[in-house]
Amino acid sequence: MMVLVAVLLWPRPTVAAPVPVHLVEGVTHGFLVLRTVTGVVIASGDLLQRAKGGVTESRMIFRFKDGSVFDETVMFTQERVFTLQSYRLRQRGPVFTEDTEISLERATGTYQVKSKAHIDGREKLLNGTLVLPPDVYNGMLLTVVKNLPKGASETVHMIAFTPAPRLIKLEVSPAGEQKVLVGDLAKTAIQYLFKPRLGSWLKLFATLLGRVPPDFHAWIVTDEVPAFVRFEGPLYATGPVWRIEVTSPRWPD
Repeated sequence: MMVLVAVLLWPRPTVAAPVPVHLVEGVTHGFLVLRTVTGVVIASGDLLQRAKGGVTESRMIFRFKDGSVFDETVMFTQERVFTLQSYRLRQRGPVFTEDTEISLERATGTYQVKSKAHIDGREKLLNGTLVLPPDVYNGMLLTVVKNLPKGASETVHMIAFTPAPRLIKLEVSPAGEQKVLVGDLAKTAIQYLFKPRLGSWLKLFATLLGRVPPDFHAWIVTDEVPAFVRFEGPLYATGPVWRIEVTSPRWPD
């Protein structure tokens, strides 16, 4: 039975095409806030982006009120199409069930997952190699949606570490418009839906294993230059649904 489950959940090659570059990413320092879906603030964060010799580094870090840290870094190129080159994820602290460090390299196809359980201190190490499709976009979903033509849909992939890596197909499509306020100025945001597609057998066995990934949602203001305003979804494969929003610095009283 477990052999069959492993076969059904193991990543299979799929035809894929990377997303074309319409807007080049550049130097950025954005301020973020992380909330539960009910609106409770649980962490403050930064989005940091800069170029290094033809490769762009994008880092998103959240510091939780209980001392926990979520730290995600992706290195990518943007020559005609967006291509992930490397991915790092570090999460530690009581908000997570275990401390985890994940690394993934496109050049070699190697991955490593190190984890340490909080309950018993048990440590695990997984490593191996993967054949990565050209449209694997871990840590780049917001970049992808900002570069889609208005009204367009796309299909991309992510590697879900559960903790073993699983290749997941995501269908990205617009799901309506909403009004948002920037100060007193009304703006229009397009809501995008990221829907995991597992196939009937994969979905059945993922349900039995309790690992069916939820849908993701992102909101992009579509002015002359698009801007991210909200994201809802899990930050890691087995995590809860949280909400990321942009925020502004406040002057202390």
